[in-house]
Amino acid sequence: MNQSIKIDPFGFREYDARWVFEKDINEQGVTNLGKGLGTQVKKHTKKQNPRIVVGHDYRSYSEKIKTALKKGLVSTGCIIEDIGLSLSPMVYYAQFKLNADAVAMVTASHNENGWTGVKMGIKKGLTHAPEEMTELKEITLSQNFVNGEGKEEKIQNFAKIYKENLISKNKIQKKIKAVVACGNGTAGIFAPDILRGIGCDVIELDCNLDWTFPKYNPNPEDLKMLHEIVKYVKKNNADIGFGFDGDGDRVGVIDDKGNEIFSDKIGLLIARNLAHKHKESKFVVDVKSTGLFSNDKILKDNKCETIYWKTGHSHIKRKVHDEKALAGFEKSGHFFFNQPLGYGYDDGINSAIQICHLLNTQNKKMSELYKELPKTFQSPTMAPYCEDKEKYNVVNDVLTEIKKLKDKKIKIDNQEIKEILTVNGVRFSFEDGSWGLIRASSNKPSLVVVTESPSSNERKIEIFKFIDSLLQRTKKIGEYDQKI
Repeated sequence: MNQSIKIDPFGFREYDARWVFEKDINEQGVTNLGKGLGTQVKKHTKKQNPRIVVGHDYRSYSEKIKTALKKGLVSTGCIIEDIGLSLSPMVYYAQFKLNADAVAMVTASHNENGWTGVKMGIKKGLTHAPEEMTELKEITLSQNFVNGEGKEEKIQNFAKIYKENLISKNKIQKKIKAVVACGNGTAGIFAPDILRGIGCDVIELDCNLDWTFPKYNPNPEDLKMLHEIVKYVKKNNADIGFGFDGDGDRVGVIDDKGNEIFSDKIGLLIARNLAHKHKESKFVVDVKSTGLFSNDKILKDNKCETIYWKTGHSHIKRKVHDEKALAGFEKSGHFFFNQPLGYGYDDGINSAIQICHLLNTQNKKMSELYKELPKTFQSPTMAPYCEDKEKYNVVNDVLTEIKKLKDKKIKIDNQEIKEILTVNGVRFSFEDGSWGLIRASSNKPSLVVVTESPSSNERKIEIFKFIDSLLQRTKKIGEYDQKI
């Protein structure tokens, strides 16, 4: 029996689990993951029959994986509340609405076809952090499972409850014309309905469900997806373009002129809009985010504080929770709104709604609001291939090199490195506010590279060239997914 179990230990990532199905994990492996999660939930909740909300995305094999996962959960004594085809935020919301003990969402988010995974959480509004993932990995791989008698219940029409919850409290007066792009992912059956429901004039783009992702992966950081939205915004003379990822917890934004606005800048606009009403608030942003938060005049005038923290939806939402921050923003498009604006978890559609509120209250076009921010030159997120077993070592080697350069006051493009932040990889900053970042990806065999300069586009490129030269010297990186 044991020989038929396949489960690659590397699939247990920092804050969720991801594998290539059949190659790295098989159905029996998924069932064991369910047994591991059920054992863990019982340990933390101290309940004989904890209730777990389960959902799945629209990939061809997701339902099969969910069935295998549920089998494991039920064998430990868990009561399954299956809400069917879902977005990750719909599962998170269901935990509050149904007052359940834990969640398990079968999704590989924006990863290519073939990938699968599970997003899990026990405490409401939070997902597993590295400590819980390490514990889950140990329970699962050691097969140290508890037994019990569980059962499964199907929750009917929960999608309607989720949609109505967002629509009912977010009506807007202004008729905003919005392009809604879903890359043929699961958000296609949610986002258009909800945004229409609050009062938007919606133009749909790739909202029909097609698990082959015929054009591109539903990923709002993917330039192909963004360029397609740009075309549609211009063609339809729209006010805004939204791009949602495969499981609906992220959003990308295109303004009325067809400019791609990175999510950290959108976050800053939202934070500015909220700061007047919520003075002395805290905002949490990830290390890939713009340096503009640090010195923003509106945030400072309203005594708001910004904390730079580890990239990853689980890290940011936990930090938002721990700091009692009003909101958190991630460069990849995860936004987190705490009470009174939300339950603290990331919901791409709620984020789009907050942007609609911004356009509604400010009564300006998105391009005008964006122009009010100081200009900076930002790279997209770039990911050079690097093996899982090598990636953290490579980052440590690069950190050692950068520290030496700082200590010796050696200039990069005529400027000295002034500060090194190591909460997540290496983020090094210069006198003019330019910075570069190298970190290990949490869910793929790759590194993550980002650069930004308030001075010039050339400077942004020079910092990238400097990072790339350090990485090439390690001889442990492969092709980039995209490059500037």
